[in-house]
Amino acid sequence: MPDFNSLLNPPPFPADRYAPLADRLKATLGTQNDLVFVQAEAILALEAAATSLARPGLRAVNVVTSPYGAFFGQWLARRGAAVTEVRAENGQPITAEAVRARLDSLDRVDLVAMVHAETSSGILNPLPDIAALAKARGALLVVDAVASFCGHELDVDTLRIDVCVAGPQKALGGPAALAMVTVSAAAWAAMEAANAPSPSNLSLLDLKRNWLDNGRTLVPGMPSALEFWALEAAVSALEAEGLPARIARHEQAKRASLAALRAAGLTPRVEDTEKASNLATAAPVPPGIDADRLIARAAGLGATLTSGFGEVRGKLVRLDHTGAHAAFVPVLANVTAYAAALADLGHPVDGGAAAAAIVEAYAQD
Repeated sequence: MPDFNSLLNPPPFPADRYAPLADRLKATLGTQNDLVFVQAEAILALEAAATSLARPGLRAVNVVTSPYGAFFGQWLARRGAAVTEVRAENGQPITAEAVRARLDSLDRVDLVAMVHAETSSGILNPLPDIAALAKARGALLVVDAVASFCGHELDVDTLRIDVCVAGPQKALGGPAALAMVTVSAAAWAAMEAANAPSPSNLSLLDLKRNWLDNGRTLVPGMPSALEFWALEAAVSALEAEGLPARIARHEQAKRASLAALRAAGLTPRVEDTEKASNLATAAPVPPGIDADRLIARAAGLGATLTSGFGEVRGKLVRLDHTGAHAAFVPVLANVTAYAAALADLGHPVDGGAAAAAIVEAYAQD
């Protein structure tokens, strides 16, 4: 058991360690832009980004591939922005062609927002292509990289991302109660023009004024020492493994999981391997199978499957291979439990072939 006294009474996180920690995260994200910490789960950081940028007259194109993308558009509209959505089919990635067509239908676009990878449906959106389209129109680019950070290639400066929201709780393997936001000079200027509410927990400009402009010492408010120690430890573990190796480990888990589904006689929800997320695989819920019963049966076998979120709820279950779960044993456990649960519920499936496919995928390493 953990030492609960040490968890309840951690030593303070030193004020002079925040800036170096931010710089290490900036290096991981591939950016010279400013980085601020939001002391909350990443969805608040996303809402803060929308609230800080939105204003009447702002014309935004919002890519929607999950409820999270839809939320971002609602937050923009709440502050008066004119939001045009481009939606993907349920549980599928958006295409660059669809985004291009939407952009071409508008005479002006000030901002393009999108989610990079979706753990809710196991998809990967074509960020490099969409980034190029946004920049060709002179638009700010806002990217939700909460799930993709450290699990997919992500170079903020190369892609010219103006606002990037990252979460440590996925491939980084850190705490869920913190988020990081990188902000370009152009995005700061847009926030100044937007005249967002201040003081406010949804104001990124407040973090700039109260932390960046004050020498990046103690972060504003009452910082949780436990969360920052955990974040620093996660960054140190990443640096020890190496970012390319961390990404490769997640990609291997994805490829093994998809190969196992196909070997079992099932069609993955996202059939194109290159369009599937490295963080979670969307496994189908066959007709006549209740998703909640499937999840419960798998739990009885010691594996944790989760339901799809939003419009794909009940249509898929997610095989998590995030962080420490992106490894042979948890990948094998999830797929074999999923296959065994399907068989127990009366759906024909070749669990042995699924397990063999995973063994083969890891043996090729």
